[in-house]
Amino acid sequence: MSAKYDSIGINYAELRKPDPRIARIIESALGSAQTVLNVGAGTGSYEPAGRSLIAVEPSREMIRKRSPAAAEAIQASAEDLPFDDKSFDAAMAILTIHHWPDKEAGLREMRRVTRGRIVLLTFDPSHRPWLTDYLPELAALDEAQMPAMSDYERWLGAVQVTPVPVPHDCSDGFLYAYWRRPAAYLDPHIRSGSSSFWAIGNAEAGLEKLRRDLETGAWERRYAELLARDEYDAGYRLVVAD
Repeated sequence: MSAKYDSIGINYAELRKPDPRIARIIESALGSAQTVLNVGAGTGSYEPAGRSLIAVEPSREMIRKRSPAAAEAIQASAEDLPFDDKSFDAAMAILTIHHWPDKEAGLREMRRVTRGRIVLLTFDPSHRPWLTDYLPELAALDEAQMPAMSDYERWLGAVQVTPVPVPHDCSDGFLYAYWRRPAAYLDPHIRSGSSSFWAIGNAEAGLEKLRRDLETGAWERRYAELLARDEYDAGYRLVVAD
């Protein structure tokens, strides 16, 4: 089985370290569940300790990068989960749904194999973080690949949607994590930790404008109010379906 993360996930273990504040939000949402399925699990970010967990991940490379102490990982896709109905107390999928070829089928499979709660960390494509001012291609990509918030209720039934603010020093280098550290986006190594930069290809024009604005102080003047914040609503959402 081939998967895009066999090639683009090369720096994920280094750059995508779980942020403990986001981890606490996910852990709390899982409630008292003892058996948990993590779909699109990658290298194991945000997998809770102290529970019986099985991970599903289509990329061999991502499975290979999992810690030896991490939960068992099965190479499979969300659309065809190799488990019986109602096998788990809860299921989770963290910043992965936008990569699934058939998002509705994957979420219906999660519902099939889960007795209780489904916990998703995703992104609201109607949101426009400041980086999209420089790279409108990112907004177009978000709209193309991210389910709308209304889709989750259509696919899963009643859901609760809660903003997940991003700390200013977030340790998980997902796309909009560096909202108060704009110079980070000029580093190609940092950008390699985000699948969106791989997807949009040549971002040099927008990045050059960002570079100039940082040098002249234009960025700081335009977004001065961000520098006083400890956290920022960049559009990330926790979606919970019971």
